Amino acid sequence: MSPSASASATSVDDSHNSPYSWKFPTILLIASGIAYTGDWVFLIALNLTMLHLSGAALAIAGLYMLKPFAALCTNGWSGSMIDRTNKRRLMFSLDLVRAILIGILPLLHNVWVIYAVVLVVYMSSSIFRPAAMAYIVRLVPEVRLKRFNAVQSLIHSGAFLIGPAIAGLLFLILSPQATIIVTAISFLISALLTLLLPDLEPELSKSIHPLTLEQKRQTMIDVDQATTNMDEAATPIVPATTSNNPATMRRARSPWTILREDWGQVYKFSRHVPMVMIIYLLFYLIMVLTAALDAQEVALTKQVLQVTDSQYSYLVSIAGAGLGAGALVNLLIVKRLHVATLMGAGSIGVGIGYIMYAFGGSFGMVAVGFFVLAFFLAFANTGFTTFYQQHVPVEMMGRISGVYGLILAIVQMLCVFVIGALAQIWDIAGAVRLGAICMLVVAIVLAMYSGRLLKKLPI
Repeated sequence: MSPSASASATSVDDSHNSPYSWKFPTILLIASGIAYTGDWVFLIALNLTMLHLSGAALAIAGLYMLKPFAALCTNGWSGSMIDRTNKRRLMFSLDLVRAILIGILPLLHNVWVIYAVVLVVYMSSSIFRPAAMAYIVRLVPEVRLKRFNAVQSLIHSGAFLIGPAIAGLLFLILSPQATIIVTAISFLISALLTLLLPDLEPELSKSIHPLTLEQKRQTMIDVDQATTNMDEAATPIVPATTSNNPATMRRARSPWTILREDWGQVYKFSRHVPMVMIIYLLFYLIMVLTAALDAQEVALTKQVLQVTDSQYSYLVSIAGAGLGAGALVNLLIVKRLHVATLMGAGSIGVGIGYIMYAFGGSFGMVAVGFFVLAFFLAFANTGFTTFYQQHVPVEMMGRISGVYGLILAIVQMLCVFVIGALAQIWDIAGAVRLGAICMLVVAIVLAMYSGRLLKKLPI
């Protein structure tokens, strides 16, 4: 754990066994659960509102294009801002922005204006996730990260299950527009809960300071030496100056210069800890392939397997049950499993689930595949999230997430296009099977790389 994160966590958690040690993480989990549930309610209510407003299925499809587009708009620069900003205040501000923008949506009647507002909402969400990740590392002691991530996975799985149910109940008594306002209130509650969390970066509330590259302990290479080399070679984030005047500092370096230097630091970090970034890229390549295969899910089940609408809804429910069951089992046994085991075995389980889904010729086999892939997804996500938090310096989390997120967003769009083109030109089942095989191969390679961590780290 980096010294800065350790010091911050210690200030919040002086005793791992005291009830106080879970006070603030519990508040953060509650806020996250409320916001995540609100996300699902918002998605369903927004779809119905757009359908009623435009009457066109294409208008709804446009909403689903906004989220990856928002990631492309923010990932290139948001990391530089996150690493220089007080995370607690940033999280509060982003929740407040989302609450206000979602709250005014029912007042809008122009489709393009709604698109613009929703785009800003999704951009705020894209910035919020890496900011929250960096704050969690400072708030939660390293020995409790696995447990925290397992609980968070369970909460998100629960939101996935109960969010649509809550939306359905709200639609019985409220219009979709009124339901959107309820969603705005959920983000406002999340923002207010964030204010109850401790400010772990008071210095960032007053001025901008140079960022250091303090590495996590015991990585696959000599991290201390790597950090020394990086510090000697890298240009400081903020040049030394005798003036503390922010205007003088802004004149000294343009935003484009800062971005270029930040991208250069991400490149240097990646060269010095290649194992960390290989595992990072392999895991997210699996996530990219899941997105590409999920895009063909309806076409494969409806056109190839000839399932009915009710049967397809059962498949979605089975996947939700698998996700919830996996998150619960993960929570119960997470202390006994190494991070590498969670990530490697979980990824292989996801790959096997997609193989069963892609090659299953019957409704029953596809249903089993849905359950298996969703079940192991909780393990894979918990393992990877904890691995990332343990091996990436908290001072660079924003930039690394942003730079690699931008690259992976482009790769995801290409993969979705390639799988879709193969399904159109060749065969839907063949395209999905090819993608599932690639995913399982990548998962096995990931397990081999992450398995080397078993001899490096005790956690």
